[in-house]
Amino acid sequence: MALDVSPLLGPLTGIGAAVRQMVIALGEQPGVTLTPYACSFRGKLQPGTTRLPMPAAVAQRMWARLPGPRVDRWLGPAQVVHGTNYVVPPSRLPRVVTVYDCWFLRNASDASPDVSRAGQVLRRAVANGAMVHASSDATANAVRDLLNTDRVEAIPLAALPLDAFAVEPHAPVAELVGVPYVLALGTLERRKNLPRLVAAFGQIASAHPDLRLALAGTDGDDRGAINTAIDALDASARSRVLFTGRIDEAAKHWLLRHAQLLAYPSLDEGFGFPLLEAMGHDLPIVASTAGSIPEVAGAAAMLVPAHDINALAEAMQRTLTDSALRSNLIEFGKQRLHHFSWNNTAVRLADVYRRVAQEGN
Repeated sequence: MALDVSPLLGPLTGIGAAVRQMVIALGEQPGVTLTPYACSFRGKLQPGTTRLPMPAAVAQRMWARLPGPRVDRWLGPAQVVHGTNYVVPPSRLPRVVTVYDCWFLRNASDASPDVSRAGQVLRRAVANGAMVHASSDATANAVRDLLNTDRVEAIPLAALPLDAFAVEPHAPVAELVGVPYVLALGTLERRKNLPRLVAAFGQIASAHPDLRLALAGTDGDDRGAINTAIDALDASARSRVLFTGRIDEAAKHWLLRHAQLLAYPSLDEGFGFPLLEAMGHDLPIVASTAGSIPEVAGAAAMLVPAHDINALAEAMQRTLTDSALRSNLIEFGKQRLHHFSWNNTAVRLADVYRRVAQEGN
């Protein structure tokens, strides 16, 4: 089984953390022998990993337009190739490609050149018979619609590990120490719907004069719109919207541990790791009804339409003030976590590998 571990190189993103858990869980499956490979010149490879002799950008430019170069000669005795991050290279072997969400396919004008190129490689691979592993039913349905294929298997992911820290890490922003705050986690991109969250915060800010809104994530394509939404708030609320910038794992868990609620009003999500991370920290959730959020969150979140600022504000207000509601959301979250496990993900992926390998034979 040739498995792309490129997402493990360089700074670990959410996809990288997911691939790390896939590798661990698949390594424990009987009958599955992993041949890890990377199409990246970043970072140091783990022993036993094959680095394809092409930079990713160069390779993807070719793979987007041509049926090669194939990678078979570098992947040894593998029977299946699994691209874990939207891209699977050309090969005579049966192929599987993981798709986490389809936002970039629906909103091509917002995609960077690198992402657009990956989308072209994905379309070509699917058109040539690659099996798609979708991270949720919502993503599987989007793949069927947007890529015109029935070769899709919805296999959910699971919670990322809650790292245990011997010493309480420092807050990523000093102004958050000892004060209540609403937390939003994720890159400041349009998909995260943060301008509406800022507006909803503005509606409840006067009722909670000590409350902050913490936007935790790397700058993205929506920073300008977020700034405009902040400028529209009154002076008191405006001063209580805080940016953390890029955060590491320690800072993320500090934020989850001390927040009043997680706000997750995305316009689309393919899975949504922060939902499970919040549940693991006994943190109530207010989220949108978009994408995979309802199937991942279940009853552990108050769900509102993504474009309804008033409903978002009301849901946050209730979650902040209704102790019984908070307790129920926390308890549902504890129960919900048991629905997801990396072992189950690996068992089902291994079954897909066997089926596509049999097709190849």
